[in-house]
Amino acid sequence: MKTKQFFVILSLLMMFTGIGIIGYLGLSETVLPAWNPASVLSNEDADHIVGKAIDIVDAKGSVISRACRGVAVGDEIINSKGDHYRVIKVDQNRAVAKSLGKDKQFLAWHEFFTDERLAMAAANRKGGTVGIYHTHSDEAYVPSDGSESIPFKGGIYDVGRSLVSRLQQKSDTRVVYDQTPHDPHDNAAYQRSRRTAMKLMKQNPVAIIDVHRDGIPDASYYRATVSDNKVSQLRLVVGRQNPNMEANKDFARRMMAYANKVHPTIVKEIFMAKGNYNQDLMPTAILIEAGTHTNTKGEAERGVALFADAIPTVLGIEGGPQTRNVPGGGITQPGATGTGGWRAVGWILGLTLLLGGGFLFISTGSLKGVGDRLAGFGKEFTNYLGPVTRIRQRAKKPAGDTKVMKKASDNMADRAVIDHRDDVTED
Repeated sequence: MKTKQFFVILSLLMMFTGIGIIGYLGLSETVLPAWNPASVLSNEDADHIVGKAIDIVDAKGSVISRACRGVAVGDEIINSKGDHYRVIKVDQNRAVAKSLGKDKQFLAWHEFFTDERLAMAAANRKGGTVGIYHTHSDEAYVPSDGSESIPFKGGIYDVGRSLVSRLQQKSDTRVVYDQTPHDPHDNAAYQRSRRTAMKLMKQNPVAIIDVHRDGIPDASYYRATVSDNKVSQLRLVVGRQNPNMEANKDFARRMMAYANKVHPTIVKEIFMAKGNYNQDLMPTAILIEAGTHTNTKGEAERGVALFADAIPTVLGIEGGPQTRNVPGGGITQPGATGTGGWRAVGWILGLTLLLGGGFLFISTGSLKGVGDRLAGFGKEFTNYLGPVTRIRQRAKKPAGDTKVMKKASDNMADRAVIDHRDDVTED
């Protein structure tokens, strides 16, 4: 009975394991990468807390960046000059970053885009779709909107429309602009916006862009005059906690390099932050921050419009870098889909376990039958091995056993002779 119980438990574990693997792989495509129960239950601040400002300084104490998000050790910054930093210490409203020198890949892209022959590639126009949405749909601009937050209809929508309009005017870009709100502005916002991003993915886009604004109080940090326009500069944000990070980062490098060639300094920096931001969905997913809540909405609208001028060329919608030999090897970087092989193995393993358990259920009709079938298989296997075991045991008998058997045989023969002699004497 214990054997049957063991096999029943084993079969159930196989089936539940298979279901678990398949469930994880299925959900990971829609929810899991963006869903982190620990972050919701923890006391961590939500992303983009208005009015919060953390100064990030270098070894000399000079401010190299500011952020309203929760800066963490390991976050990185690449500024418009190509200077690369990594945060090594965080103390309340101040973080210290270590210089990693110049970012060689960004400099390679910067040099590549200075080649005037690139403009000729734009003559080879071809279609392409860009998806745009807003995770934080309440974000607004105080000088223009009267508040930093307007639930479900923040001023960030006007900034998104400016980006869409410029893309449509300047190129053959097809834009799918999803205006689904994802309020409230909390740690689960990216989980909700993931459903929107997945809808955009069904359009087979060449890129998806999540448009935000920052929340630091200092408007001057982003305010600038670019190409004779008073604008708020942009920050590109890449999530460090996703398998596409390297590809997303290289896409951000390309965007900053070419956008700053067309409109110098329109992109202020690239910030590699702790988070996912749904960028695991594709290697050309990006988050942009168009100024901060203390900038005017007009500044942010003009800023994203200038940024839009670079998008078609970098994505190859008007021809461009992917049609030539370029640093990094094209839009989709090596490793961007590196998890596909492991996912395939996971699906095969999960299906094998699930179907194997299902077959046993169908063929036997009950849990008891499963145990009987497996126990019977074990018994048959044991019986099959039985003769082999006995033969091996005989072969291993010690030599002394043969002598004992021979002596017993001799004794039996002597006894037979004596019995025969007695019978003759009696006659």
